[in-house]
Amino acid sequence: MRGVYVLVIAVNRNIRVKVGALGSVNFERGIYAYVGSAQNNLEKRVSRHLRRAKRKFWHIDYLLENAAVKVLKVFYNEAERHCECDIARRIGDVGVPVEGFGSSDCRCKSHLFKLESDQFLTGFMREMVLAE
Repeated sequence: MRGVYVLVIAVNRNIRVKVGALGSVNFERGIYAYVGSAQNNLEKRVSRHLRRAKRKFWHIDYLLENAAVKVLKVFYNEAERHCECDIARRIGDVGVPVEGFGSSDCRCKSHLFKLESDQFLTGFMREMVLAE
């Protein structure tokens, strides 16, 4: 299966994480949404994100290895790669972007957003016909 996924992430305390070429990034305690895609083996990509032990390849790998960080929910659906950026832009309308995070291969400001709560996200994902 290929498609788009959104990880709902809890950062349980303020942390500073070295994120590859982005350098050190501060993350405030709260809820975040990360938008990604996999054009092959969507299930394997999401499973990989849920594991702590892995080689760091994507920006999200650096954040998810931190003990103060936990994936709360995963939304996903079959979709073309361009839908990843469409979803990121829509979430960016209500969330605060973490500048440059996860968007080094596109023109988006970010693919990681700090949210006030995941209520919007849950409704939005249902609207977008993504499954929990």
